[in-house]
Amino acid sequence: MARRKKCFNRRIALGTILRMTDFRLLADRYAADLAADLAAGRRRPGERLPPSRDYAHRQGIAPSTASRVYAELVRRGVAVGEVGRGTFLRSTALTGTAQGTTQGTTEGTPGSAAHGAAPGATSTLGVAFGSPLGAAPLPALPAREVAGSSVVDLEVNFCVLPDQAPLLTPALRQLAEPQALTEALQRADTRGTPEARAAAALLLARGGWQPEPERILFAGRGHQALATVFTGLVAPGERIGFEAVTYSMARSMAPRLGLQTVPVAMDEHGMRPDALRAAHRAHPLKLVYVQTALHNPLGMTMPAARRAELAAMLRELDLIAVEDAVYAFLEEEESPPLAALAPERVVMVDSLSKRVAPGVTLGFLVVPPALRHRLAPALRLGGWMASGIALACSTLWMQGGQVAELVTRKRAHARARNALARRILAGEGGLSLRGGPNAYHLWLELPRPWRAETFVAAAARRRIAVSPAAEFAVGPGHAPDAVRLALAAPEDAALRDALETLRDLALAGPEAGGVE
Repeated sequence: MARRKKCFNRRIALGTILRMTDFRLLADRYAADLAADLAAGRRRPGERLPPSRDYAHRQGIAPSTASRVYAELVRRGVAVGEVGRGTFLRSTALTGTAQGTTQGTTEGTPGSAAHGAAPGATSTLGVAFGSPLGAAPLPALPAREVAGSSVVDLEVNFCVLPDQAPLLTPALRQLAEPQALTEALQRADTRGTPEARAAAALLLARGGWQPEPERILFAGRGHQALATVFTGLVAPGERIGFEAVTYSMARSMAPRLGLQTVPVAMDEHGMRPDALRAAHRAHPLKLVYVQTALHNPLGMTMPAARRAELAAMLRELDLIAVEDAVYAFLEEEESPPLAALAPERVVMVDSLSKRVAPGVTLGFLVVPPALRHRLAPALRLGGWMASGIALACSTLWMQGGQVAELVTRKRAHARARNALARRILAGEGGLSLRGGPNAYHLWLELPRPWRAETFVAAAARRRIAVSPAAEFAVGPGHAPDAVRLALAAPEDAALRDALETLRDLALAGPEAGGVE
């Protein structure tokens, strides 16, 4: 009897595995069909897909299996699901199959495919969250990597000023000395060098706060610093709270590391402390990701009072936060970071990618002493430490004042580009923009009847790449009809022309855009 029961249970387990494989294979086929339809012009980005029950009927499958297929399309980024409205084809569906096929990937495992959205959580920014639909989709490939270099890239937000090379070159002559170069070619430690720690402490200081040099660890770049915190402090299957609309790479990284993402509602000042409490009580969190200065993508800076409230809430809930401060250097009126208000509960992450350049960069972690024993090993085991040559170059530039000079120049550059975008889009076009005047990016709220995905497709037809709101929404519900405009990379004339084109496109409507 016991043996018969054991065999029966094995058959049930095998059937479950087969059903899981089936819905992913169905999603593979459906995604390929959608990509072919897009390429042939039979479907358009932003088009609503048939209800899942109709798909189930056509395929002869159970409605529950069809729902899982649609959820898988959303997870891959092929489609976007909107609560109460349906499922819509994304403009990036052509790359969706490559991002999420069942071949050679661990996507869809229990640890990587769950959102812990707080029941009924709703952002005041217009993002509503319903039942879990699976892990966040990967960010789309930048359009310049798909369509060629002639695209005006308002997706990727790195700035290398034309006069940077002459500024940075003299300091590197020191590395021409054999002894200096020999030291730079050695394997770097997670703690860097005493000179690097001292220089980084001065660079990261703001609002009267300066981190203790001994609390600083070095990663290869900011993304690797984030990955260190996620893996070092959160076990697979545990939850991280994110702002409801947040940095796309961070919210996509978490599920790929086997972590669950929980959206926390926001208002015009950023993450709401009361919403954090509600989310933690509904689905206990291990970590909170937050941006306090020039939020990506919304461009807001959290007021000092809100930072103090959030610090108090972290203590009340006994939570650790990771503060992403990568854009904070652009703010001239500096306020103390969250890490200054709750130094025992906040890991601050920053980098040189925006200040200097993505090609030779450095990531920083300001770590509470009690967490060092967890984060330093995670940094080593992940292979995310800085290279010796990058550490040496960056230290020379920080010590010599070149990084400080670039900060001054890029603040002026960001203000000028921000003002240009405001004049063209809001001043001349009357369009609605979010974001502070010092940000390198702005959030364009589209006029009706535009949908974000349709606008992205219409812009792409005009060789302009922009990012839809769905890229940044943590929950699987409706993302606002908005796009992020990254202003840092294009040349001046190309940026002006692109902004004027986007203004005219937004005002003309979808029919004139050619993707109705």
